[in-house]
Amino acid sequence: MYEELKNHVLGLLAKGTRLDGRKPLEYRQPIEVKKGYVPSADGSAYVRIGDTELIAGIKLNVDKPYPDTPDEGGIVIGAELYPLSSPEFETGPPSIQAVELARVVDRGIRESKAVDFRKMCITPNEKAWFIVLDICTMNDGGNLFDAAALAAIAALQDCTFPAYDGIRIDYKTRTREKLPVRKAPLSVTVLKAGNQYVVDPTYEEEKVYDARLSVAVEEDGTLCALQKGGDEALSDEDILAMIDIAAGKTEELRKLL
Repeated sequence: MYEELKNHVLGLLAKGTRLDGRKPLEYRQPIEVKKGYVPSADGSAYVRIGDTELIAGIKLNVDKPYPDTPDEGGIVIGAELYPLSSPEFETGPPSIQAVELARVVDRGIRESKAVDFRKMCITPNEKAWFIVLDICTMNDGGNLFDAAALAAIAALQDCTFPAYDGIRIDYKTRTREKLPVRKAPLSVTVLKAGNQYVVDPTYEEEKVYDARLSVAVEEDGTLCALQKGGDEALSDEDILAMIDIAAGKTEELRKLL
């Protein structure tokens, strides 16, 4: 079954098309971004790419800064791959796939310094704001990486601080103070299947790729993070070509913010 599917996918790509009729470097439609999707969250966003759907939600906490960054807040990102969104997801501890998804999103935000964590410090060495960002899948139709990265940035842009009197946080009262977000890195994942490059893979296409590269890019085109996946090696030429493709495609996604 695997070989039949792979041969079919490669045969279509050789003709410049795919299982759903798209060209290799086309995203599925529609692509939707809805900020403020979860009213109870401090910041949230819903993202849909084709039939892939997920939500990113943020809760802000006050905690003691880390010893190596005593005058900064921080961020913790987790991913929940709910069984209702795919027959392959199971309940229990985070899977390797969930850990990698969260890590790819985290790396793009952290390495780009998208959030000014210094502005989240309340009292050095004592108190600072921390971002807890959860990614929750609704339907896995493929390409969770790009959808999750887009939702995370949209949720950060949507986030406002709850009221805080220095002792307790009142989550029911929202202030107008926005999270100090200064950059919007977006991630595009490029797959290599045979000699072809593909973006926005479907659930089926993700089963037969040789290698993938997730590329996080800032607004000015600065490359801030890479994550390689798949069993096959990538040549220098492959990596450069995939980075170029990803950098161009982030401009399409950025318009949605």
